[in-house]
Amino acid sequence: MHNVQKLMKTQTPFLTDGGFETWMFFVEGFEAPEFAALVLMDDDKARQAMRQYFDRFIGMAVEADVGFVLDTNTWRGCVNWASKLGTTPDDLLRLSRDAVDFAAEIRESWAASVQPIIINGVVGPSGDGYDATEAPNETEAEALHRPQIAALADAGVEMISAITMTNAAEAIGITRAAKDVGVPVVISFTVETDGRLPSGETLADAIAKTDAATNAQPLYYMVNCAHPEHFRDVLDAGDGWLSRIGGLRANASRMSHAELDQSETLDDGNPMEFGHLHAEMSPLFPNLRVVGGCCGTDHRHVGYVSGHLHKKIAA
Repeated sequence: MHNVQKLMKTQTPFLTDGGFETWMFFVEGFEAPEFAALVLMDDDKARQAMRQYFDRFIGMAVEADVGFVLDTNTWRGCVNWASKLGTTPDDLLRLSRDAVDFAAEIRESWAASVQPIIINGVVGPSGDGYDATEAPNETEAEALHRPQIAALADAGVEMISAITMTNAAEAIGITRAAKDVGVPVVISFTVETDGRLPSGETLADAIAKTDAATNAQPLYYMVNCAHPEHFRDVLDAGDGWLSRIGGLRANASRMSHAELDQSETLDDGNPMEFGHLHAEMSPLFPNLRVVGGCCGTDHRHVGYVSGHLHKKIAA
């Protein structure tokens, strides 16, 4: 909890990684069903590739002299994914615990160089990350996500981040489950090219609904899995709700979710431009806590973002 308090008080954004799944599958060449990198925890070669991947980003935190939010590779860990992944709910929870242990090993190896490193338990949507038509209601979401959240908390994560949320109802259920388990939670919404969630909700409405239903329980909100230009105009029209956004993890590509879903090649966009766009956006967020990337991004993209925000590149 002490490390999370440092994150919430920071005046200089912590770093996190980029598009982990796109890197493992498109660049490293590993395979897994349903984009579920979690099942790679039992593959020694994949663990070595994961270690090298995270080490590169943590090294950037050393250079920038900032803290690091170290994600677990548990985005596809909700128990209702078990059958699609060819495993059981119990084994899926075992993999989530293994992922926390793996993250703890990485943190230990960097402890003398980076402070703090926060172990962040990642929770993904119970259904399609780009489609909200079959999303659970608040009560269903709380029940679906509680087992994984409890497993991550028991294994030692310091906070939970629900990534690529498509609607407010599932975010509310996850927030309630995290509160019940007793672990701090962050909610990250994804948006389409029009700046709205796949559910059709605006970012402002989704944040307001979640805060109203949970007594503002989330530590902060993030936007992830969308190119900056997909939500830049929404920010210009924003007001007080922008103070609730504490994290940005954008996509490298300008393609829509539907286009990305069908793409067989990786669109890594323009890393230098990616950094410039973050430099332009960051003043809009008075409480920006963490920056990184999402689909298609790697160390180059996050490096340019860090260079701008941590004053190593001239504006």
